[in-house]
Amino acid sequence: MQDQVVAPAAARVALLAGATGLVGQAVLAALLTDKRYTAVHCVGRRALTRQHPKLFSHVADFATLSALAGIDHVDEVFIALGTTLKVAGSQAAFRALDFEAIVALARVAKALGATKLAVVSALGANPASKVFYNRVKGEMEQAVSQLGYPVLVIARPSLLSGDRDALAQAARPAEKLGLMAMTLFKPLIPANYRPVAATQVARAMLSAMHATERGTRVLSSGEMQAVNSV
Repeated sequence: MQDQVVAPAAARVALLAGATGLVGQAVLAALLTDKRYTAVHCVGRRALTRQHPKLFSHVADFATLSALAGIDHVDEVFIALGTTLKVAGSQAAFRALDFEAIVALARVAKALGATKLAVVSALGANPASKVFYNRVKGEMEQAVSQLGYPVLVIARPSLLSGDRDALAQAARPAEKLGLMAMTLFKPLIPANYRPVAATQVARAMLSAMHATERGTRVLSSGEMQAVNSV
């Protein structure tokens, strides 16, 4: 009996938004080392300094996304955009990034052929929430779920842990205090509310992206903490 020849997996092209953030940079690192991907197109408001043979950086205005016109095809899209009300400066500016930009990117990626979308949301996301932050996150989830992606992965992390200073991000004193307190009382805190490492979120997103054949997969913070490898 002759050995069966197994055909190699089809090469994948990924689009990533938010590669300069905690989760985004972890997703980028994973994509660049994953042999399933032959090209990774990153879109952001500033060019990446990182160099890699299969990395392509696109500086774009999220209001128009005209810089993506040169991309012929995308298979999968990862969106890790996010800010805070304090950094954004106003509710309108926050919504422009955490809702409008994400939905616009998802829509453009689908037009480019993407069939799978993974997006970072937040614990407590709910379109009916009285809390503005949670409401916008919930409305974003609702909007992208209506775009018709065969596979949708939504990550809902709690407080993110990682080195923001190394990424030259704005200081978040309240976040640091929260992380310290949660670390101290970790045994008493339910898994979904414990801090989750950005690398764990990235690994969980990629794992779910490839394991889900169809439908929507919502990743809780506790579930993502349990993922050790892609």
